[in-house]
Amino acid sequence: MARILITSGPTRQYLDPVRFLTNASSGQMGCALAAAALAQGHAVVVVSGPVQLEYPPAARLVHVVSTDEMLAACQREFSGCDGLIAAAAPCDYRPQQVAEQKLAKTGQPLLLELIETPDIVATLAVEKRPAQWLVGFALETHERRRRALQKLQKKSCDLIVLNGPQAINADANAVEVLDRHGAVVLAAEGAKASVARQIFELIERSLIRPHGACDS
Repeated sequence: MARILITSGPTRQYLDPVRFLTNASSGQMGCALAAAALAQGHAVVVVSGPVQLEYPPAARLVHVVSTDEMLAACQREFSGCDGLIAAAAPCDYRPQQVAEQKLAKTGQPLLLELIETPDIVATLAVEKRPAQWLVGFALETHERRRRALQKLQKKSCDLIVLNGPQAINADANAVEVLDRHGAVVLAAEGAKASVARQIFELIERSLIRPHGACDS
């Protein structure tokens, strides 16, 4: 049995007490991956941003809001896990300053200065033990395979799942999974539950079983 950490859903970066930056990620893929892993007898921890769905009750769920909170939760959990599936869509930017009061209209343009949030997968890659494995996700709109491979290498992933913006808040998805050499080792399309099962079968075959986690 493997112990698997899965990130899921979006994060929120607040501009003021009521407004925030986010995206339309629904958490459906993370939820489906958790279900696929549990169905094979593995232990699952899900670190999720705000979503409107219920994760499998057998998974241990950690709720977070911001990207920094997601990173902190993952750092706490990852040391006790065999691998990470980073299916979340965390915000890449946050405002330089967060207003203490609701921003009022002035009739003038509002200039926001944004700074990058930490890269969760890249940070965990530095901290991981040699036997731990990492699976990343890349949502790309152009030069998709090249950009996904760059992310795989930058984040030291073992596999990366490439999809497009049509996956956001949708019931279906079409993905390609790339290995460290840039080879497409899986192409899957259909309902997210079906795609998740195919992705997890690949992860189990290529990453979990070779490390012997299924025999522990």
